[in-house]
Amino acid sequence: MIQFHFKGIQLYQCSHLYYSMPLITESPSSSKNLIPRLQTIWKNYLNMNKYKVMYKWPGPRVKFSAEALLCHPQDHVKISVMEITDFPFNTSDLEGYLPQEDITTKAGPWGICAVVSPAGSLKSSQLGREIDDHNAVERFNGAPTVKFQQDVGTKTTIRLVNSQLVTTEAGFLKDSLYNEGILSVWDPSVYHSDIPKWYRNPDYSYFNNFKSYRKLYLHQPFYILKLQMPWELWDIIREISSEQIQPNSPSSGMLGIIIMMSLCDLVVIYEFLPSKYFNSACTMGTYHPLIFEKNMVKHLNLGMNEDIYLLGKAMLPGFQTIRCGA
Repeated sequence: MIQFHFKGIQLYQCSHLYYSMPLITESPSSSKNLIPRLQTIWKNYLNMNKYKVMYKWPGPRVKFSAEALLCHPQDHVKISVMEITDFPFNTSDLEGYLPQEDITTKAGPWGICAVVSPAGSLKSSQLGREIDDHNAVERFNGAPTVKFQQDVGTKTTIRLVNSQLVTTEAGFLKDSLYNEGILSVWDPSVYHSDIPKWYRNPDYSYFNNFKSYRKLYLHQPFYILKLQMPWELWDIIREISSEQIQPNSPSSGMLGIIIMMSLCDLVVIYEFLPSKYFNSACTMGTYHPLIFEKNMVKHLNLGMNEDIYLLGKAMLPGFQTIRCGA
């Protein structure tokens, strides 16, 4: 039995949630949906295994019900950030620059939240006012709001950035884009690596820019996500997928969705599931397991299929509204 509660009102109660949700009529996407060029790249990533993923795919798994799938990340994906007591941060020159408060003291709990994908298909959507009406809004990397307010809104409560941007983006230390809301950075590690090993050899060595940013904006909340979260999420995506997935970390978008599901009662996601305006190469992707991430979100969607097609909009319940158990 699983129950959803929103602002004290029980929204859903059912023993077989899979049949009570609006169903997506299209079958799940797979690598076969990729154009031949992208299929070749996808296969190359399967073989590269840059992050030393130790896993032998046993073949297709039993399909999870939406009920079980909602409880799975709630139980197995931990949202946590680096702390000043974590070795080797507590012995490095970064010790004084890590925030002393946990991210949960700054973020949430919120009611209805928006996750805004940096998708070009939002152009001319006129969704800006609707997005800003949410209690909290999450954006990604360098996705702008200036000049696009009518389509994407102006509010930024959380911005999740990858380590490549922090390392290489020339305007990171100067652009006011990165001074609004709570900033969080993540860097992919070797599969289930420990912090000391990763610290010696990060995917992108962004620590100097992190320190420079904190010197300039000491009161700006800026967190480093711990390493285990991306791979805990990857394990779940792999477990529910009907074929092998790329041994690369999940996308920032999928990580951001899980973060907001941990902080909000209801999460409204814009253009992660593509509308009719999408570009297939962008939305399918080959590096991150995007196809399989989208299958997961599509399976959990509480909204209408029409909203996906017309607006690229999906709705997922927050973990704090879910009561898992027999």
